Amino acid sequence: MSEIRFGNFQKPEEIESESFRIIDSEVPEPRPYSGSAWQIVRRMIHTTADFELLDLVRFSANAVENGINALKAGAVIVTDTEMARRGMPVRRLDPLGCTVHCLMNDPRVMERAAAEGITRAKAAVDVAADELRPDIWVVGNAPTALMRLVERVDSGMPAPALVVGMPVGFVNAAESKALLMDREMEYISIEGRKGGSALAASVVNALAVLSA
Repeated sequence: MSEIRFGNFQKPEEIESESFRIIDSEVPEPRPYSGSAWQIVRRMIHTTADFELLDLVRFSANAVENGINALKAGAVIVTDTEMARRGMPVRRLDPLGCTVHCLMNDPRVMERAAAEGITRAKAAVDVAADELRPDIWVVGNAPTALMRLVERVDSGMPAPALVVGMPVGFVNAAESKALLMDREMEYISIEGRKGGSALAASVVNALAVLSA
């Protein structure tokens, strides 16, 4: 039986630093992404241990710059899950003056969804768009949320500074992301079925670190 050796890392920041070092060593230069984009993709890989993301993450032309500028200006951020909301810690966003909202359990959203026969995710986009006017949308779960956001922009709503569009799954997840990437909006997204709340939140965390 081979001996298993554990690294002697005790503090969270030491573990994170070592994780990034390992990722850097396993993805030698030239990398598919550079500069700030690599800092974001590296954190996504750190969150999932999924190196397939190297072939799947997509950035619009001004996505990173827009995201950083929005955060520095105290962005209003809306996400489609409580998991993603909790994955964007106040210790990173509070110093920037940013706020994070998830309206999925808001009574107005539940009433609207029931009255109109739509998903709560779709209703939450409508309520957030009408009342919060988010600068950054973070969609990590519900394709219907991303599709509704695109519909609202197509109908004349001003495009947000950034959309982190990463719904996960087998029904309309890939299609909703393709719809986003076909529009003239600034986005960070993933081709195909992969995604999730943790991944979407990790993107905002990386942008917050770059904004500090």
